[in-house]
Amino acid sequence: MVHVFEFRFRVAAPVSAVSAFHFEPGILKQLTPPLMIMQVHQFDPLSDGSIGHFTMWMGPIPVRWKARHSGVSPTGFTDTQIEGPMKSWVHTHRFNSISEAETEVHEHIEYEHDSGLRGIWSRLLFPQPALYVLFRIRAWITRREVRKRLAAARAV
Repeated sequence: MVHVFEFRFRVAAPVSAVSAFHFEPGILKQLTPPLMIMQVHQFDPLSDGSIGHFTMWMGPIPVRWKARHSGVSPTGFTDTQIEGPMKSWVHTHRFNSISEAETEVHEHIEYEHDSGLRGIWSRLLFPQPALYVLFRIRAWITRREVRKRLAAARAV
């Protein structure tokens, strides 16, 4: 059964600033919640076919993940799990201009759990409420960091 998770939030910044933030090297670690440890093994510059390979430490539990990026443009991209804890995971990030000074970030994830013990494990690690909390934190980090970058650019 395919599940869908949708999350939208607004950032007081032009779409170019929000997009640039998401294209920065090391962004995955920066978007990781404070109590989660992210170990990046490979993270190619964001482009069609680029690979992100990392381990998320959820307490003492390592969760290895490898994803391929596609549909990369200034208005978003998709990462598709090619190895990881789920049967399938396709995460599309879209940056929609609301006005010259405001952007809506739309996170759309379609995912499926395996059956058996592996599926029980992924359901425990990635229930919808946990995804909601994760993306609330990411929204807060995105707003804060984009605001800092805009302020620094104005100060120059």
